[in-house]
Amino acid sequence: MSRGPTPKRKAPAGRKAPRKTAARRRETAPIGRRLLAMGSGGLTVLGLVALAVVLGAVWLYQGPGPAARSGEVTTVVLRRGASLPEIASSLEQAGAIRSSSIFVTAAQVTGAARRLKAGEYEFPSRASLRQVLAKIRDGKIVRHQVTIAEGLTSDMVVDILMRSPVLTGTVPTPPEGSVLPETYQVQRGEDRAAVLQRMMDDRDTLLDALWAKRQPGLPFQTKDQAVTLASIVEKETGLASERPRVAAVFINRLRAGMRLGSDPTIIYGLTRGRPLGRGILLSELQRPTPYNTYLIDGLPPTPIANPGRASLIAVLNPPKTSELYFVADGGGGHVFASTYEEHERNVAKWRQVERAKAARTASAGG
Repeated sequence: MSRGPTPKRKAPAGRKAPRKTAARRRETAPIGRRLLAMGSGGLTVLGLVALAVVLGAVWLYQGPGPAARSGEVTTVVLRRGASLPEIASSLEQAGAIRSSSIFVTAAQVTGAARRLKAGEYEFPSRASLRQVLAKIRDGKIVRHQVTIAEGLTSDMVVDILMRSPVLTGTVPTPPEGSVLPETYQVQRGEDRAAVLQRMMDDRDTLLDALWAKRQPGLPFQTKDQAVTLASIVEKETGLASERPRVAAVFINRLRAGMRLGSDPTIIYGLTRGRPLGRGILLSELQRPTPYNTYLIDGLPPTPIANPGRASLIAVLNPPKTSELYFVADGGGGHVFASTYEEHERNVAKWRQVERAKAARTASAGG
């Protein structure tokens, strides 16, 4: 008896057909590897891109900047109160940086944005963005100098301030003797009146300190009188080593009730301290002015110049001497005397020196 096809046996419940499972594994394994490989490749590309971005940013920040358009430096003036975008724009327009937007980003990222300082800056040719930003953050501005020499009158001080090309504004003539002669640091665009006020404040500070330690028993009562006498000392000698002795001579004369007899006071009464360009005439010695100390007793009404530190010190702490006279020695200094007779002999020697000098000049010219 023939038999029909043998029926397939069913797999026991709960079991999967082993052949189909193996096939699925064989199919999915290459896909997983491909996806893993693709993911790894994508991450590698992203990493390379990120690295390139970082290296590019570092190069833009620390690499050489643009060359100066003229000379070896680029000068930029950043105004007070300028915003970060304005500062960046000014730097780019001047050629100190390549990109204002990159400068803004760098300033914000580094935290320098709120610490940028106004002023005049000089950046070396090809300075990096990092160097430019650091200089502005640290306020390393260009410093200019105004020098006030000892013995200048206040009119002359104003002339110097007005001639300075970096200062702005106008300034009135201050009281005579109110400025301290020094070399002052100034900034481009600084107001002349503010610079002058600084000079006057420095004088007040120094004078207050010296007055507090002054020698007792001086023959004047006020700081202004001390400055007046110091201005006469300043104009009488250009040698710092002589100022104490010259100061002592005038102190001794005031104590003795003698007139000061100072030639520079005559000149001030004639020209407000401008040089005569010649010797004083006999008629000018005899011309009455409030400053002619050959004719008035005591001190003139105001200083005749702005005395320096050494002259102020000399007047407020003079050496103890008996000297009452001095005359030029023909070599740039002076000889001193305690008696009129000794002084006359010194004057006679000075006249001999002057005559010999005149003879040599005439011989050379002839």
